[in-house]
Amino acid sequence: MGVFDFFSKPSIMGILNITPDSFSDGGIFFDYKRAVDYAVRMAEEGADIIDVGGESTRPGAKPVTTEEELQRVIPVIRALTREVEVVLSIDTTKARVAVEALAAGAGMVNDVSALQFDPEMASVVAKTAVPVVLMHMRGSPRIMQYNTRYNNLMAEITAFLRDRISFAEAAGIEKEKIIIDPGIGFGKSIEKGNFLILKNLKELKCLGRPILAGPSRKAFLGHLLDLPVEDREEATAAAVAVAVMNGANIIRVHDVKKMMRVVQVVDAIKNS
Repeated sequence: MGVFDFFSKPSIMGILNITPDSFSDGGIFFDYKRAVDYAVRMAEEGADIIDVGGESTRPGAKPVTTEEELQRVIPVIRALTREVEVVLSIDTTKARVAVEALAAGAGMVNDVSALQFDPEMASVVAKTAVPVVLMHMRGSPRIMQYNTRYNNLMAEITAFLRDRISFAEAAGIEKEKIIIDPGIGFGKSIEKGNFLILKNLKELKCLGRPILAGPSRKAFLGHLLDLPVEDREEATAAAVAVAVMNGANIIRVHDVKKMMRVVQVVDAIKNS
């Protein structure tokens, strides 16, 4: 797998949650055929990457076993390698799941723990030489919202990601394969923290790596507007627009077709 060019234009990562309990679409694509059909549709709508996850990372989420996660994601990934030509990403913190997903046809790892939860994950990524997303999060999804106070949010996120980049490189992962994610919605206050990240996203440019932003349908948008998860489309569009304007290279979203239009317009304005 060659080096991806995420700097030339913003890329769209479509979300495929094969889980019964994800915050936005838990249970909707838990059925194998539905999951495959939806991923094909996202590819047809313009997704550059499809992020396949078999374990919910919503606040308070309980972990699932490796076997359960494998049963959820591997058949779908195998099917999608025959159905779509876009990059398939495996959203997991488990090295064994990553190994089997990559063998089944995935070409990228999205690890919300930034290679911290499984001591074998860094070695897997290094040996397979695939792109990897390193995300900022305090603790685990189950407890990450217990403490959302920071002395300097962006400085702490930047320092954390710089450290994880160094760790990844020391483990043999090429810097050109590393993508960073500030972790919108992961251990950040819904009143202010996530908005600060979007406003100051450019600060992460000092790390020299592509930035992934995932504001889609998240609780901080619903809290601001008092809207349920299924009614946050316009709020997501606004957050996506700001993210792209402020330097995001990859946008992780549920509504690929509509958010791709937002990204295209903002990118045109930004480069005019």
